[in-house]
Amino acid sequence: MLGRLQGKLIYKKPPELLLDVQGVGYELFASMNTFYHLPETNAEVCLFIQLIVREDAHTLYAFHDINEREMFRALIKVNGVGPKSAITILSSIAPEEFSLAVMQQDTARLTQLPGIGKKTAERLVIEMRDRVQHIDFTELELKQNIPATQRADRLAEQEAISALVSLGYKPQEASRSLSCIEERHTLSSEAMIRLALKQLVR
Repeated sequence: MLGRLQGKLIYKKPPELLLDVQGVGYELFASMNTFYHLPETNAEVCLFIQLIVREDAHTLYAFHDINEREMFRALIKVNGVGPKSAITILSSIAPEEFSLAVMQQDTARLTQLPGIGKKTAERLVIEMRDRVQHIDFTELELKQNIPATQRADRLAEQEAISALVSLGYKPQEASRSLSCIEERHTLSSEAMIRLALKQLVR
């Protein structure tokens, strides 16, 4: 299976780009999230690839980061979300922000995305909450302009939520219990989990 391509970026105009790999031009579709990370044309670039096969076409989708590709793969498994819708979602929200919205069952945030109504947002929460727990956003966040302290706080809280969910609590319950912890941003994920459990078992 085609998983990655490395070559010269010949053309880019959202959502399409053309990549020259040893004389062969590959037409690819990508989200705006990936376009923001592309170099100027005629520069070398390495992209992760997902091939989607339909009766009338074989389409290649490109991603600057393997975690974005994993999110894309998870999204297209949701009933009613096709490849184009998944690319639109990834163009409108950062993968880690989408993951957090799903974990917190924030359907209001999800309905703000293009083409996502209330029913689709509810399906995304139900069908994606188990899948987003297995996506590691550490590498993705390191590539963004997020202060190290803020990034560590976000990751620790996300780890705490995932741990509580794995213990059987609903994402909304886990998030609510963490929000009640004073100065939680100064605590490790383990400390947050212990304090959250004390509140949950009352």
